[in-house]
Parts: sequence; structure tokens; C-alpha cells
Amino acid sequence: PIELEFAVNLSPSDGALKEFGFLQLRRLSISKDVGVLDFGRVDSSELICSSESVLGNGVIDDVRDIVVIDKDRFDRGKSRDVATEVSRYNADLVSQGIPYVLIGVGRFGSSDPVLGVPVAWAQIAGARVIVEAGFKDFRVVPSQGSHFFQNITSRQIGYFTVNPDSNEGVVDWKWLASQSVLKESSYVRHLRFKKPVVIKMDGKNGRGIICKPEM
Repeated sequence: PIELEFAVNLSPSDGALKEFGFLQLRRLSISKDVGVLDFGRVDSSELICSSESVLGNGVIDDVRDIVVIDKDRFDRGKSRDVATEVSRYNADLVSQGIPYVLIGVGRFGSSDPVLGVPVAWAQIAGARVIVEAGFKDFRVVPSQGSHFFQNITSRQIGYFTVNPDSNEGVVDWKWLASQSVLKESSYVRHLRFKKPVVIKMDGKNGRGIICKPEM
């Protein structure tokens, strides 16, 4: 399994041969147990997030922490400050060996700070699952086309894209905002639950859910 980037010239001039050029080629580490996962009967009220555009496969049931960028407080003009805050939470959790779910708006790692949170990979590397949700006024272009894709797949990190305006999943922002925080900063909230959230990902059909913890 590989990630391949290439360019082609299908209309060369003067009768020259058509060209196919390799730009990048990377080996991927993909789980061999990719298959259809039965989610069972789950009511939407029981979900933190659902998506029809998911990378990853299987069940994760040992994560109790969520780092969430507050959608209502997010300011595109301050996205570099948001990245700094996220980095601090990540560093703290990584130092303790605690995995977490990262939920935010826009693209993580965007080169354009207006389109998301311009973090480097090391600033979110402790996340076990990443959720990128769309803005109110435009859809998110998934990070799957960026260099983040290599890290996501090789580390077998769950990746959810959510664009509710296009019926591509949903995040229960209201529920997240109502939960008690372990730590909080200007744009980011750190939630910790007594019991784990359960993440289910169907790698074959690209569907995934994140279930609320038992209270």
C-alpha cells in the first residue's frame, strides 16, 4: 500500500509521447483487518459525532479525554493563537501518555490560517482521533490531500470530516459546551470523562461514530 502523487501530460505537442511523472511515493501502514463494522442501533442523541467521510477502521474504547476548539469562540484572525493553545494541551497529554480526541473547525495544518488551525504535526501528534468540522459559511476541504495524510494513515489515527450543511455528518456542539472542563483557555476546552468515549470506524464504507460516555 502506498500514497502516490503524480502528474500527467495527455496532450503533448508535436506528436511527442504522453508523459506520466512521479512526484512523491510513500509507503503506507494500513491495518489488515479493514472490513464492514456493525454499529448496531445507536440513537443520534447518544453521539458526539458522526461522519460519512472517515479514515480508519475498528473500535477505540480507551479514550476519556477530548480537546475541543470552541466553535462559538473561534476567530479566524486568531487561528495562530488557537494553534498555540492546542499545542499546549497536546504537549501536556503526550507527556502523561494520555490519548485524546481532537475536535476543531476548519483544516488542521492549513497553510492558510484563515482556512483552519495552522498547526505542525508535532503539535497534535498525541491525538488518537481527529475531527475536522466545517465553518458556518463554507465547507471544509479535508486534510487527506495534505502531508497530514501520511501521518494519519501510518499511525492509524482515526480521522473524521464533518460538513453538516452538506449532510456529511454532525458534531453535537451544544453537548460539548455543556460538559464540565478539566482545563480551559481562550479558544480551547479540555474535557475528561470518568468513562471512555467509544469510537467506531467502518474503513470499508468510510462511516464513523463517536459515542458519548456513559454517565
